[in-house]
Amino acid sequence: MNLLDKCRLLLLFLTSLVMIGMGCKGGTVDDFQQEPDRPNIVFILADDLGYGDLSLHGQDQFATPNLDAMAAAGMVLTAHYSGSTVCAPSRSALMTGLHTGHTPVRGNKEVRPEGQWPLPDDTYTLPEFLKAQGYVTGAFGKWGLGYPASEGDPTKQGFDEFYGYNCQRIAHHYYPYHLWHNEEKIMLNENEGDKKGNYAPIAIHNRALNFIEEHQDTSFFLFVPSLIPHAELFAPEEDMEKFRGEFAPERVYEGVDFGEENFRNGPYASQPESHAAFAAMVTLLDQQVGDIINKLDELNLSANTLVLFSSDNGPHLEGGADPDFFNSNGPFRGYKRDLYEGGIRVPTLAVWPRMIEAGTTTDHPSAFWDFLPTVADLLDADLEIETDGISFLPTLLNQGIQEKHDYLYWEFHERGGRQALRQGDWKLVLYDINAEVPGKPELYNLAEDPGETTDLSSSAPDKVAELMDLMRGARSDSPVFKFSATAYNAER
Repeated sequence: MNLLDKCRLLLLFLTSLVMIGMGCKGGTVDDFQQEPDRPNIVFILADDLGYGDLSLHGQDQFATPNLDAMAAAGMVLTAHYSGSTVCAPSRSALMTGLHTGHTPVRGNKEVRPEGQWPLPDDTYTLPEFLKAQGYVTGAFGKWGLGYPASEGDPTKQGFDEFYGYNCQRIAHHYYPYHLWHNEEKIMLNENEGDKKGNYAPIAIHNRALNFIEEHQDTSFFLFVPSLIPHAELFAPEEDMEKFRGEFAPERVYEGVDFGEENFRNGPYASQPESHAAFAAMVTLLDQQVGDIINKLDELNLSANTLVLFSSDNGPHLEGGADPDFFNSNGPFRGYKRDLYEGGIRVPTLAVWPRMIEAGTTTDHPSAFWDFLPTVADLLDADLEIETDGISFLPTLLNQGIQEKHDYLYWEFHERGGRQALRQGDWKLVLYDINAEVPGKPELYNLAEDPGETTDLSSSAPDKVAELMDLMRGARSDSPVFKFSATAYNAER
């Protein structure tokens, strides 16, 4: 036997030992894989969950053990921002890779009888990109980017399967009369009248778990835009029992109940135990995150799956919610609909075993519109569009040089019009754009004052002028979402 034959025999012997070892341990090829090829992607999006609602960020009224475990297994992004300070434009920024100065949907604009202003047909979205890369795509939860059968319907924007609420107004209610499966309206007879037989977040969650099982043998993108803990504040009785009486004095909310106009059609129902309901809802959300992680583990998919968790904006004040009682915005000022940090800086976690180092933290400023270019970078694929985003993959993997934004920008088209821009540690906030007497710019240094308590505009007028110029150039005109040109260009 010559030397080459001996080497071949040795290689065959060593390979056999590896395979035997794998069998003894119950392992798979993934257990020995160094660089996963085309990973699965899971994005879990909470609804109105504040930065301080996670116990890892200081929440001490209740616990979020599964989210804490996710943070311990991966990375906490402490300076990650939502797309907007309300639902629809935040999701539009996530889906399109464009901030609210450019993304098609820049506000919560209703279309009756059911739905919101749609993404245009020619919009290029994250799920469309992933489908082109061979992914199966599914969304389970709340959509809000196009009424049923419109060009903005999720099935027309790249999702192979959708189950949940098309309309974010209907998604105010946890015991709705119907949900949507793709373009089929699914009636929930268990919730007829004032019945509470089918708690929709659980039904939707089970469909999401089924999606993982059904597509475990291919690459998939799972988008889970949960409606928890958005008002109204309702949780199943078994979850309420865990917290009933724990948060005195309780907050009583008197809303619209059965027999009154628009019951389960927008206005929130009464809730005599708002504190207990909120804690129960966030606890259930945490459990559902754990279920998804456990399902990936059970199917040996974790090693080849990137999982991200975030929230669409800061904590809300509606329906009996009491963010001050729970310190839901943590160290930050503002709530949902504000462009202060409390309205847009959101709890964000990323986990990917062996690829993202466990127990790490980053303060790299990033935002929802960065996700699409990050995914393209991950797959080493070219995007067909220009985006406002920058891949934060180098930060996640601790590889290469992380490019930084020149600035991050937001605009909001309710409550008189609002804008904000962050450049480095500087933050410019502008309110009442459309008011008869427009608001004055506010300037904050986030490194020294993350709570935005001290307005520095009068002592740094040159910085204000510099950031105002950036703000004016950050947006394109929209035929639907407009600012008053006269007020916007006025001297301030």
